[in-house]
Amino acid sequence: MVAPPDNDVLWARALHVTHNGSPALTGVSLGVREGEILAVTGPRGSGKTTLLRCLSGQLLPEQGEVWFNSTPVHTMGPVVRERLRRDRFGWIDPEPHLVPELTAWENVALPLMLRDATHRVSKTTAQEWLDRLDIGDCARKRPHALLQAQRQRIAIARALVTMPSVIFADEPTAPLHRADRAHVLRTLTTAARSHGITVVLATHDAEVAALADRTVTLLDGRRVNTVHLPGVGDLGEAGGDADGAVAGAGSDASDPGSDSAADGDSDDAEGRAACSLSV
Repeated sequence: MVAPPDNDVLWARALHVTHNGSPALTGVSLGVREGEILAVTGPRGSGKTTLLRCLSGQLLPEQGEVWFNSTPVHTMGPVVRERLRRDRFGWIDPEPHLVPELTAWENVALPLMLRDATHRVSKTTAQEWLDRLDIGDCARKRPHALLQAQRQRIAIARALVTMPSVIFADEPTAPLHRADRAHVLRTLTTAARSHGITVVLATHDAEVAALADRTVTLLDGRRVNTVHLPGVGDLGEAGGDADGAVAGAGSDASDPGSDSAADGDSDDAEGRAACSLSV
């Protein structure tokens, strides 16, 4: 094993995963810097969710390495990985999985209560996050009485309430209308930046990816090079994507095994032919 760079909070090298015999990830390598908002882009079925599950310790790769703060996640036992996810990571699904019997503040406070925080501290902290997400007046309502966008903001508050090191957001705005989608994503990214939380965001939506500091593009389970097409450079600049600045920048200099990742991509005819917008 090779030690990860000191400035990478997450580091993955040459990940290989198959689902029912079909490749889901093939030689994917990347690094995520502390406090960075990284968008993992690509069409549906490209391996985005699988990558997030590997990085968060939910899924062990069949081959490859995953590190968090210089600690190997891929060698941890299930109990240790579960503790890591509970204490250091937050997760946001495409659909807000809230406990229907609990009020909004109770849903948000649940991770704190599971960590033995007092009722008063849990309620106060939950209310603070609901207020920051502009849904403080929903604190005593149950999920069935709330709009979809409100429920999703509650799920985001629940992910933020423990102040995790990393939040993994898997298509967090997919079911929302355009206006709600923009508001929810700006809320998440603003909260993350103000508290120094790293965010790994999976999306196939270019407007969502534009809110990230950098993008990584997947196609058929491989990390592919990204280029700017003529006339769309401004879009790339809005996303702050160093990877998409030139062809061949799919392997970031700070990424682990960039030579390995480049070799994997060069062997892939689809990867060479793919042209994705980094926004």
